[in-house]
Amino acid sequence: MSKKTAHVSETPATQFLRQRGIVFTEHVYDYVEHGGTAESSRQLGVPEHAVVKTLVMQDEKAQPLIVLMHGDRQVSLKELARQIPCKKVEPCKPDVAQRHSGYMVGGTSPFGLRKAMPVFVEQGILDLPRICINGGRRGYLVGIDPRLLPDLVAARPVHCASAE
Repeated sequence: MSKKTAHVSETPATQFLRQRGIVFTEHVYDYVEHGGTAESSRQLGVPEHAVVKTLVMQDEKAQPLIVLMHGDRQVSLKELARQIPCKKVEPCKPDVAQRHSGYMVGGTSPFGLRKAMPVFVEQGILDLPRICINGGRRGYLVGIDPRLLPDLVAARPVHCASAE
């Protein structure tokens, strides 16, 4: 899956996974500002659909939440709000997202978050055999079985993907 096999030092995300006995693979790539999942999937040779982005959002009361989405899809904010349910969902500003998650934007992981937040996962992600998801640092993904997400982070399935 990965071109590089370099080991990355521990992050809150990898500590979280190791403490729970979760087996994962490490995938290091050269982080490119604004490169997104297209860049990481290209460098690692994995389908962008299997690279999962961790998005920090907030509802109309500014309460934070996490959305896990396929790399090649966008979140339909209107559909997400309808399903979770709330009046409105919008992305957090980068500094707010970092304050809530404890991670820099581009390195946000759903594992080992600074603050407990509800996690929502696009249903199609749970149907994949394996995913790559951020391991808590820019340029670093971990490969795991997506079926672990509901138990690991109480991820609730939603249908809110739209094509990019």
